Amino acid sequence: MRSFKTKYPMLLSALAIAFSATSLADDSKKNELEVIEVSPKGLISYVSASASKSDVPITKTPVSVSVLTSKRIADLGAETLQDAIGYVAGVYNGPYGVDTRGDWSKVRGVDPLIYVDGLQMQFGNYNNTRTNPYTLERVEILKGPSSVLYGQGSTGGIINSVSKRPHSETQGEIWAQVGNYDRAQLAGDYNTAFGQNDEYQARFVGVYRNSDTQTNFVEDNTLVFAPSFAWDINQDTRLTILTKIQENESGSSTQFFPHEGTILPAKYGQIPSERFVSEPGWDRYDTEQFAITTIVEHSIAEDTQVNWSTRYSDSSSEYRTIYSWPPKFEADKRSISRVFSMSDGESKSLLSDIQLHQYIEFSDVEVNIVAGIDFQDAETRTSRLRGVVSSKLDLYNPVYGLNDPLPTEIKDIAPEQVNTQLGGYIQATFEYNNLVVNAALRHDDLEQKTWEKVGDAASLLQVKKSQSALTGRIGGLYQFENGISPYVSYSESFQPIYGSRPQGGSFKPKEGEQIEYGVKYQPAGTEHLITASVFHITDKNHVRKISPLEHVQDSEVSVDGFELEAQLEWENLDVYASYAYTESEQDTTPLSAQEIFTQAAMLAQQAPDRQQQIMAGAVLTAGTDDVPLSATPEHLASVWATYRADNLLEGLKFGAGIRYVGKTFDGSRSVSVGNVEYHKALTTDSFTLYDMMVGYQFNDYELSLNIDNLTDKTVITSCLYRGDCFYGQRRTITANLKYRF
Repeated sequence: MRSFKTKYPMLLSALAIAFSATSLADDSKKNELEVIEVSPKGLISYVSASASKSDVPITKTPVSVSVLTSKRIADLGAETLQDAIGYVAGVYNGPYGVDTRGDWSKVRGVDPLIYVDGLQMQFGNYNNTRTNPYTLERVEILKGPSSVLYGQGSTGGIINSVSKRPHSETQGEIWAQVGNYDRAQLAGDYNTAFGQNDEYQARFVGVYRNSDTQTNFVEDNTLVFAPSFAWDINQDTRLTILTKIQENESGSSTQFFPHEGTILPAKYGQIPSERFVSEPGWDRYDTEQFAITTIVEHSIAEDTQVNWSTRYSDSSSEYRTIYSWPPKFEADKRSISRVFSMSDGESKSLLSDIQLHQYIEFSDVEVNIVAGIDFQDAETRTSRLRGVVSSKLDLYNPVYGLNDPLPTEIKDIAPEQVNTQLGGYIQATFEYNNLVVNAALRHDDLEQKTWEKVGDAASLLQVKKSQSALTGRIGGLYQFENGISPYVSYSESFQPIYGSRPQGGSFKPKEGEQIEYGVKYQPAGTEHLITASVFHITDKNHVRKISPLEHVQDSEVSVDGFELEAQLEWENLDVYASYAYTESEQDTTPLSAQEIFTQAAMLAQQAPDRQQQIMAGAVLTAGTDDVPLSATPEHLASVWATYRADNLLEGLKFGAGIRYVGKTFDGSRSVSVGNVEYHKALTTDSFTLYDMMVGYQFNDYELSLNIDNLTDKTVITSCLYRGDCFYGQRRTITANLKYRF
């Protein structure tokens, strides 16, 4: 594993080279060019607010960031946020297959945090609604540690969604969509302005959907209403209020199928990807959320501005599911044993971030300062109930219905967990001729309050844990006159883990660091934007999920990678291409014999006849060799191209995409005792998927047809060492009609 101490000399050397380059540059300041935010077709964004909490050109930002505009998302035909990020370099969307419960991804091998409008959206798991892409203006993927500005961010990065906001034009859109799996959706977006000088603006975004999924008996229904209001109080002050009311009715489309019958041969063949393991009518994942966000933007002076964002969110979920545990066939090689899981989740949060933006000019040096204080108060509660299902299920000829009824409610309500965080940060960006230097520092104080049972449910003991963290970032970038901008940066992350471990107790915060070298290129006179980067990440206090009831936090992860992303735009053709290579190593701490025995005994309560296999699962962590991260492909590559055939028929366009996903590992090592092999590490096969789009716009109408996974290829997105595998998205077809007025 690479030594941490070697990074600072490398970084300082790179900055010294960048500084020395200025002595070769012309002392006269280059002419300022007008900054264009998006390309003429609205597909390429040249600025990112996520990277520095201010609208800075991407070519002046010494970190990796990718931006997807709403028009890009519409061209791709993305139905979910998970779909939208499928062509971004370094992002593996859907590592756990098609999942109606949330938008999962791996950014540089690590789970990212989800933000909306610069504020964290989710606290804990399975207690929140998933973001609907139709409500978004753009999606920004900030790669690498980002705690210095956001406080909480994984070493992989954050995904920040920017909501649609009111503006001064009156316009609207109605969108009707139908698709396979009995999908029917109606959506609308209307914006208007009023007042003597159009100082009041209002926007209304809504989505209603009724749909099945590729998994039998699992629906994907939603109702979203997102009204917003803006008031230009005066020429210096603007108030924006964003609200969202959302209800989702679904189930668990992820079925946690065993290795045998998915990635490994089975006596009776491949398990059908549509197979449902739970019980119809009982299985559900229903969520609802109310959120209100206020944003105040005030200019104190020409070079001084204050931005203040605050959001209150209240969400809840009701989750009922049945799955195979352990995920393994019975002796008949057809049926599985099952356990049921019930959880009721709640999450309430109050978040606030106030920022001071100051611009200062000293002779040839321009300084942009962002200083702020942010606050988070999040209350989460997850009540759980698990047990064994009496009847087994034949995966090849399932017969549903149970002799013993399942519980309908959870009587033992879990206490709340309260997490409070206060952070202060300052960032300074210096520009001298063609050189840009960015430095930032942040301090966080975190307090966690949990309640643990003492004896019985009526006796609770409050446990308070306080922690603090100091994180930083420094980077340098040099802009050559030919449009090439090399950069180097070092950044750190700090991520508290909310919720309690299933086996009891709280998690330690995860800590990470990254050094990155890269180059950004915007050829003069073109709309193109090309970026490339090489990075090394260290992620500490990583969590390994041995089973649903046992999470071990004892490992350090090292990730090295290379990413290349090109967004090209001509008059009739645009191309979005990316490639990523990711190499990961997970350095685990061996478990003692007593720990292995304790885990096995506890897990065996769920399946007493499987204790030997469960113990083997625990032994997987007992070795000392490094293993790759699970569900993390070594190679990812994709190309999407859209051709606008106005020469054939005005308004006609064609789109096609190719996505290549390399092999993934299950995150384990092979385990043998004597001549007995308890476990064999697995690797999934690589696969290639094809997508397409055809559209035609005439007058105020637009017709389009989108097909994902054109050849209807059955793929395994990943397999985990605990024994389960996940199916990817089957062929999905949607037909769309939009009317704009």
